[in-house]
Amino acid sequence: MRLAPLAVALLAAGLCATAAAKLPPLSDDAKAKAAEAAAKAAWGDKIAAYKLCQSMDRVAEHYRKSAKSAGKEPPAPVATAACTDPGPYAAATPVAARPLEASGAHSPPNTAATPPSTQQTAKEVQGASPKK
Repeated sequence: MRLAPLAVALLAAGLCATAAAKLPPLSDDAKAKAAEAAAKAAWGDKIAAYKLCQSMDRVAEHYRKSAKSAGKEPPAPVATAACTDPGPYAAATPVAARPLEASGAHSPPNTAATPPSTQQTAKEVQGASPKK
């Protein structure tokens, strides 16, 4: 019966040894994606802190108003730093440095701002298909 705990211990040691195997280094593309994800997460944290700051300001203002309406004198506001908006997310990787699409099928540089200038259908423009 003493064999079972020994077998379990050896099995656990074997699994730990395989889990500790060295992984291959990350490719440049994977490193860039990881850096982009980290930058986006940091921006999200800044947005969350900004919204929290605004919320705390609203709560403090509501407290002061409700205290005054109840006839109590609220304590003087404490001077704190103003809430700073981090602005829209800016990609960490410049557009020029991003890899092109692998298939070679690229979108046009600008989207259409107006409808086509003709009222003809595609069939009318290309002409009737030859009859067989």
